Amino acid sequence: MAPAGSIIPLIILLVVVAVLAAVGFVAYSVAHDVGHKTRIKLEKKNVSFSRGGMKVGVKEKTFEQQEDAAQSVITKIWNNSSWPAYKSRLGWGQTNQSASPQSQPPSQKKEPSSRPSSHQTPTVSRHGSSQANLSTTSSAQVH
Repeated sequence: MAPAGSIIPLIILLVVVAVLAAVGFVAYSVAHDVGHKTRIKLEKKNVSFSRGGMKVGVKEKTFEQQEDAAQSVITKIWNNSSWPAYKSRLGWGQTNQSASPQSQPPSQKKEPSSRPSSHQTPTVSRHGSSQANLSTTSSAQVH
């Protein structure tokens, strides 16, 4: 039999190799899981990897979908824009100014609760701008 002094280094070597193998296995399994999950997420976005390289799929949009997207953008821009000096030649969005001959400066206006009930309140869009605001702002009048 071999003396006990020569068996101890062999046991230590086996323990070190086992620890290194366990660490290597954990690192490999984590890297494999991350790669697999990444591949699944990219495949949902029409990107695929192969030995020949990466392929990107293009989602097709119909003409109607493109039109809807463009119209949506234009509508959002229109709703969020304000033209304080704009005065329509056709009278769109204008209130009847001859109905109220005395216009009071903003600091002297009455409270909204004291208005007569026959007065129409201006319509307010979802962004808080009112149609009456367009008519109350004035620019240089052209005669």
